[in-house]
Amino acid sequence: MIPFVREIEFEYGRCDQVSPLIRRVIADNPGPFTYTGTGTYIVGRGTVAVIDPGPDLDGHLRALLAALDGETVSHILVTHHHSDHSPLARPLARATGATIHGRRAPHLAEAASDLMLEAGDDDGFRPDVEIADGAVFEGPGWTLRAVTTPGHTSNHVCFALAEENALFSGDHIMGWSTTVITPPDGDMGAYFASLDKVKALDFDTLWPTHGSPVRDVAPFIQAYADHRRSREAQILAALAQGPTTIKAMVPSLYAAVDPRLHPAAAMSVLAHVLLLVKEGRVTCEGVAGLDSEYRLA
Repeated sequence: MIPFVREIEFEYGRCDQVSPLIRRVIADNPGPFTYTGTGTYIVGRGTVAVIDPGPDLDGHLRALLAALDGETVSHILVTHHHSDHSPLARPLARATGATIHGRRAPHLAEAASDLMLEAGDDDGFRPDVEIADGAVFEGPGWTLRAVTTPGHTSNHVCFALAEENALFSGDHIMGWSTTVITPPDGDMGAYFASLDKVKALDFDTLWPTHGSPVRDVAPFIQAYADHRRSREAQILAALAQGPTTIKAMVPSLYAAVDPRLHPAAAMSVLAHVLLLVKEGRVTCEGVAGLDSEYRLA
């Protein structure tokens, strides 16, 4: 079982000092995919980096500018292109003169409406600087390094803070919930590899963009991976009963989950099944999708 961390103290628009080098301002965009809202992080003092500016909300921009009053923003860092993470990057850059760093939104064929996340995509996201794994960003007393973590999205990147051995984990690992993997951009095989990558780096703290920090990192990541493998086993067990579709499996596989999340859960099941097909353990007639019929190989 995943030891979720769901307690969090905050007020919308308030800037909280959450560690010696980290401040956080939470946007007023709560929901089933965002928990209490998007947590925008400010790293350093005087000359700072801002991580995941968040949704394009005037109130959130005002709160960030108030928190940054008298300081210089040298870097705006974006973990990925979802609409609760990246849209405010450009308005914040215009207001502060900072440069936006991230990985551009992928160009994908338009997905059917039932494949879309409620949080949505910021398809127009284009950073000023395209970053690679290992890219380093520095300021007075702080050093951040890019850690590419594809899986949740193909362009997902986390940022490691050397001075606190901490990782800003975006939506790759969250303390309050599991992460949705949505094909075609989300990829379960890549997600497993990225979990292993982060676990091997042995961080002391994870700072997700939504919710509270994770302090007991290695066991938490192991529980995250074990949960995914357990879900995979449940899918294989369902298929052992005979051919079926993903839409037919989701209500029983996710009986304890908020029904509002079932469409997103179906996407994660699809991601699992696509990996199983790739591995030759499951077969599908025609193009794999939510309504396709799957069977054990």
